[in-house]
Amino acid sequence: MQLPINPPVLPMLAKRVAGLPTEGAWSFEPKWDGFRALVFRDGDELLLQSRDGKSLNRYFPELLEPLRHALPSRAVLDGEIVIAQQGRLEFEALQLRVHPAASRVKLLAGQTPASVVFFDLLALGDRLLCVEPFAQRREQLQALLAHAPAPVHLTPATRDPALAGDWFRRFEGAGLDGVVAKLVDGQYEPNKRVMLKVKHERDCDCVVAGFRWQKDGEATEVGSLLLGLWNETGLQHVGVCASFTREKRRELVGLLQPYRQDALRDHPWRHWAEQGAGTADQRMPGGQSRWSAGKDLSWEPLRPELVVEVAYEHMQGARFRHLAHFRRWRPDKPPGDCTYAQLEVVPAQELMTIFPANH
Repeated sequence: MQLPINPPVLPMLAKRVAGLPTEGAWSFEPKWDGFRALVFRDGDELLLQSRDGKSLNRYFPELLEPLRHALPSRAVLDGEIVIAQQGRLEFEALQLRVHPAASRVKLLAGQTPASVVFFDLLALGDRLLCVEPFAQRREQLQALLAHAPAPVHLTPATRDPALAGDWFRRFEGAGLDGVVAKLVDGQYEPNKRVMLKVKHERDCDCVVAGFRWQKDGEATEVGSLLLGLWNETGLQHVGVCASFTREKRRELVGLLQPYRQDALRDHPWRHWAEQGAGTADQRMPGGQSRWSAGKDLSWEPLRPELVVEVAYEHMQGARFRHLAHFRRWRPDKPPGDCTYAQLEVVPAQELMTIFPANH
């Protein structure tokens, strides 16, 4: 490719803030929950580049021809690959695409076709637009995609913080992550956190039913806590809590030690421990999957008696979408009260205001 900016290019990033900025000139957009993708086109050459600089072409073959049809012959755009089903975004469906078998990818491309939502323009023809203010890049992007058919979309944008706040609340149930803010006069700065993002966060009380040792710290440092919530069928593994300081990891070894005694005797995950970490059950705390990339996911059971309050962003099905963060221990709360009933359910609304009805 011979473009004003050539791959690999690491995308511009955002730093997390507690609330939408109220001072300065900002443009706000919904934060999409998908695979970040820079799209490079130079004539017949087309590359969907992932956030870490790798090609996504083989995983989303259904997007290649629509992009060739919708984009000019030479351009570089920044966007997000998403899959929308039944009025909400489905990140799990995206994950299934990263599969070594081309036949499986082709089947899923027909069953759950992806879309791409663009939100920035880095180059057009021989012009490098990264140095131009975002307001100008946005105008050219709007003109470029004014008549683009699905599955190619332009993200909504507004300079009204009240409307952005409405998006933050209204689109959560449809699977959007939050809101992104960009300086109106800001340049595009690859691999720098110059944008701002506001994401959803909630509290949840979970049972601590196991843990994993810190890598290279077995028996001396705890790496993560395995979290569970009760439903009518038993204690369900909902995710992990990690990101502890080294001091905290060492402290946890002693704190958890009493709960390791006879932990498997009546443990609700006993069958997982007995099957071992090499089985195909991806729901088990120690289960290998294509996402674990051979990592050691063995775990140590704990008697499910400890309760921890964690912060989480949102649920993906029956599990936390991202890593949960430790808030505090809850010695005052019985483990049996840690159920799914405590979770706030946000209805899916109005994704079709972004995705036309003919999508």
